[in-house]
Amino acid sequence: MKKLLVAALLVVGMTTFAQEQVKEQKAPMTTEQKVESQVKKMTKELNLNDKQVQEIKTIVAKEVAMKAAAKADMEARKASGVKLPKEEVKARKAKSQDDEIAMDANMKKILNADQYAKWAQKQQERKEKMEAKRAEKLKGDSEEK
Repeated sequence: MKKLLVAALLVVGMTTFAQEQVKEQKAPMTTEQKVESQVKKMTKELNLNDKQVQEIKTIVAKEVAMKAAAKADMEARKASGVKLPKEEVKARKAKSQDDEIAMDANMKKILNADQYAKWAQKQQERKEKMEAKRAEKLKGDSEEK
C-alpha cells in the first residue's frame, strides 16, 4: 500500500513539474505571427479567397500594430504610475470607436454578405466575452477591498 501511495505522489509531482516547464517554454508571438494566426483563423472560419486574404492581411496588420503600440503605452504608464486625464481617456475611447467603425466598413467591403454576417457574429460574441471577463474582474477587485 505504501509503495502505491509513493508511486502516485511521484507521478503527480512529475506531472506538475512537466506542466510548469511547458508554460515557461512559450514565447510571446511576434507581430507577424499574430497577423498570420488571425488571418488563418479568419480564412478557416469565413472560407476566404486569395484576394480577400491579402486585403484582410493588410487590415489585420494595421490593427495588430495599433494594439501593440497601445499595449506598450499602457505598460509604460503603469510602470511610471502616471494616470491619464479624463479628457484623454474619453478621446481614446472615441478613437477606439472610430477605429471599430472603420474596421466594420472595411470588412463589409471585402467580405460577401454571408461572410460578413459570420464575422459580425464572431465579433459580437468576442465583445460579450470580453465584457463578461471585465465584469468578473471588477467584481473580484471590489470583493478584495
